[in-house]
Amino acid sequence: MKRKILVIEDDPDIAKLIAMHVSEASYEALHADSGERGLELFENSSPDLLVLDLMLPGINGLEVCKQVRKRNERIPVLMLTAKSTELDRVLGLELGADDYLTKPFSVVELMARIKALFRRVDAQAESTDPQTPAAVLKFRNLSIDPARHKVETPKGPLELTAREFDLLLYLASSPGHVFSRAQLLDAVWGYNHDGYEHTVNTHINRLRIKIEDDPAKPEYVQTVWGVGYKFAES
Repeated sequence: MKRKILVIEDDPDIAKLIAMHVSEASYEALHADSGERGLELFENSSPDLLVLDLMLPGINGLEVCKQVRKRNERIPVLMLTAKSTELDRVLGLELGADDYLTKPFSVVELMARIKALFRRVDAQAESTDPQTPAAVLKFRNLSIDPARHKVETPKGPLELTAREFDLLLYLASSPGHVFSRAQLLDAVWGYNHDGYEHTVNTHINRLRIKIEDDPAKPEYVQTVWGVGYKFAES
């Protein structure tokens, strides 16, 4: 069965271009030209991935992303933004978007991002195979359960987006190993493009806010200045 990609984009030319390339890549393309219509199709069509424009008539992309995440924590969301909306891009990531592209964008890069997101979904499915359950990782007061996709502390479970969980699990699986931003992009996001290292920084900051007692003095996810990040060894 073909995977379905819902494109929520009000510019008909951009939407048509994306739909054409999505179809050529053997995916089924669905299109909505407003936030309201996008949420309606999301509910009724059960898409496998969203390509979501920020600037939409009616309900904007940020609100659509927020509503989608309330209903489905794991569906990949690729956000399209204008170059002048850095704050909106950060807000989009904070609300649960997995990735973003700035307009104008390369269709080749767009399709590479989509395929990378689907590779991550497939890898997650393999890691949660009940026949080969992954071991729970425990570090001080932090417990990471790959099979259940859950992170818990003595205060209770933490609400992480799919990308935040993937990033945490990748770092925690190799305590003490220092990863560059480019390496993390390649391993967690599935691509490595110059200029997107700040995506890693944003996710690290959000992750620290959720898992650290004091994000300014991180106990778990530590910065190695001039190199990248590592997970504490003990």
